[in-house]
Amino acid sequence: MIIILMGVSGSGKTTLGKRLAADLNWPFYDGDDFRPQANVEKMARGEALTDDDRWPWLDALRQHSEALLAQGKQAVLACSALKTSYRERLRGSHTEIQIVYLQGSYALILHRLQERHHHFMPADLLTSQFEALEAPHASEGVLTVDIARPLDVLSRDIQHALGLEADRIPP
Repeated sequence: MIIILMGVSGSGKTTLGKRLAADLNWPFYDGDDFRPQANVEKMARGEALTDDDRWPWLDALRQHSEALLAQGKQAVLACSALKTSYRERLRGSHTEIQIVYLQGSYALILHRLQERHHHFMPADLLTSQFEALEAPHASEGVLTVDIARPLDVLSRDIQHALGLEADRIPP
């Protein structure tokens, strides 16, 4: 299984992803590490990415997930996946890819971004992220969690919802 944690920048994808991966004894991959340098530079200048900017990045993440699945490996992956079309591109027809939406208020996430240092994503772009966000519908089969809760509770709840509490499979 690949668990993709999705949400706007500052929603806790990396922080929760590392915690969940450690709790499961699975590897963690940050989607930002797969971004083309041109995308990082564009965001650092305060420019929002277009769909054309994102497709190669999403394809790289899907290929990575497919390679892990082909090897019988599990992992936790952080990726904004803001639009339905992005999630469809990431998941394809793989039922082994589970998406978890980290939902939180604009105020909470803005506060987190303002406290964060040394990240290429400026807080100014949060509005564009919320504007681009297509919150998942129940029909998508995406698990939604409230990020205002403590990390240990979120990790435990995700594991429970996905049937993984006792499933500490080595990577």
